[in-house]
Amino acid sequence: MLVSTKGRYALRVMVDLAEHQAAGRIPLKEIAARQGISEKYLENILATLVRANMLSGMRGKGGGYVLTRPPEQYTVGEILRLTEGSLAPVDCVEDGADCGREDQCVTVMLWKKLNDAINSVVDNITLADLVEWQMQKSNEYVI
Repeated sequence: MLVSTKGRYALRVMVDLAEHQAAGRIPLKEIAARQGISEKYLENILATLVRANMLSGMRGKGGGYVLTRPPEQYTVGEILRLTEGSLAPVDCVEDGADCGREDQCVTVMLWKKLNDAINSVVDNITLADLVEWQMQKSNEYVI
């Protein structure tokens, strides 16, 4: 499984919006500047998140983007699956897949265990967790 820039940027944007949710709607330009993402590319990612009702977007003066739910109600898994599709490491362990060799394949259990591990991690980390980790990282300093 290789997460594309779309998936990585979607997570960064969602963390950014969660961190700044007290400010209300955040303009695309501000998000792009803070995250170092081109506005054009960011528009596509935000459109995907809005269509999935993860964000609310409004154009014009006072417009911008805001989370539709509290950060603790978003999982990394749902954000990545929206932007990446399947997170399965190989096709044969995707939901509903049948490669026809499962009964002879010695590696199928490896792929199933890896798939279960990936899903367990991404489905048990919330956007709120990422925000908390970011705050802890920001508070670290070296003397």
